[in-house]
Amino acid sequence: MQHKIIKGIDLKIVCLGAGKSGFAAAKLAKKNNHDVFLSEYNSIEKFTNILDELNSLEIEYEFGGHSLKKILDSDLVVCSPGIKPTSEIIQEIKNNNIKLISEIEFASYYTNNPIIAVTGTNGKTTTVNLIHYIITSCGKQSELLGNVGNPFSDYAQNPKKDSIISLELSSYQLDNIVDFRPDVAVFLNITEDHLSYHGSFQHYFEAKWKITSKQNENDLLILNVDDKLLMQFLNVGGHKSKASFSAISTNPDIILDERFNDGIYSDGEKIYYFKMQQHGLPVRQQYKEELMQLSNLALPGIHNLYNSMAAAMAVRRFEIKNEDLRDCLATFQGVEHRLEFVRTIGRNDYINDSKATNVNAAWYALSSYERPIIWIAGGQGENDYSELFELAKSKVSKIITFGEEANNIFNYFYKDFDTYLVNNLEQSILKAKELVTSNEIILFSPACKSFDQYTNFEERGQHFKTIVKSL
Repeated sequence: MQHKIIKGIDLKIVCLGAGKSGFAAAKLAKKNNHDVFLSEYNSIEKFTNILDELNSLEIEYEFGGHSLKKILDSDLVVCSPGIKPTSEIIQEIKNNNIKLISEIEFASYYTNNPIIAVTGTNGKTTTVNLIHYIITSCGKQSELLGNVGNPFSDYAQNPKKDSIISLELSSYQLDNIVDFRPDVAVFLNITEDHLSYHGSFQHYFEAKWKITSKQNENDLLILNVDDKLLMQFLNVGGHKSKASFSAISTNPDIILDERFNDGIYSDGEKIYYFKMQQHGLPVRQQYKEELMQLSNLALPGIHNLYNSMAAAMAVRRFEIKNEDLRDCLATFQGVEHRLEFVRTIGRNDYINDSKATNVNAAWYALSSYERPIIWIAGGQGENDYSELFELAKSKVSKIITFGEEANNIFNYFYKDFDTYLVNNLEQSILKAKELVTSNEIILFSPACKSFDQYTNFEERGQHFKTIVKSL
């Protein structure tokens, strides 16, 4: 829990960025009687919807650039996610030794609720939504915040005494963490992503690892020990945490790793919770209890097994009964745009996985089905598709590609797959309908970002659903 409430009208706070989180941070600072200045580099045209509220709250602001002198005269700078650490304004703030924190950390100063924070390259949204679903289904209060749901700073303006906060945290949001301390931290996996922002894979991981940097021995860190890159960083990178380590794994031998006091694993048929009762003996003493049959999980795919185990481990701290946990894991229907069932036409299912904005996410999607797949992919990005090749050989009957990356996808796969090149998503779906036979999955898992033809992956996913429902 957080115990670092800051007060005082004499504190000068600059909020960098006027997007949802920056605007929320400015309002939170104003409510707590600080001297607030909101500074946005982009022009005012994108932000006319917030001007009336800024004026009514008497929050000073600027658009179209940053007033360096005024910013450097502050006591604290709250940085919105998305402002690159290499940007000139960030470098100037650091060079002048002004405290720089993220919006997530600033919000945490004004709450004393228990926090479950989830990060990783893939699976964050599903896991944090599942955590939220379990908590609320069991009659407790949960707030879904951060990278999904509302900004943390919006909630912190009127926190609720008994709520448990479920936070999805991107590397952008974690990059400027200084003192943020979640009660439970979940680190799902790590693959190369957002390197144009962080500069290197190492820096990307370092940002993610900040989720546990201030945890203590009373806190919990849940790690996916089957993720090779995550464990490689943990083993050889000198990365430490004072938190108690819990494991999720599909390897029952995880109980032999003395770093982990407890965890959840699957043996391929069932899911178990384990706890080590003694340490330092030739044979570690293990308490084990069965949670549920693996076949009863509602969400398909190995990645969702990890997401489900992580969520189950996270909520155990909050007195959730095993029978309630089983019911929730068996009934949760997932999140929008992530392996979202849209419609069955004939015996063929149309699946919206627009949230798969990288190759790793598409790999998980392709691995989730046993029926033949017509795979629709494409968008913006320069990707290496080699890690998808062998999986696609065993899963995919046809590939349809569109968008900026269409030629690269086509050129990589066409020699070995029945591959089609089209102009847009609508043509992709119509082509799939033309090619489909029977008992196939039409899977829209782009493996690319959406910004070539859409504002975001949500808009892209909604378009997919609209077209499919009109067939």
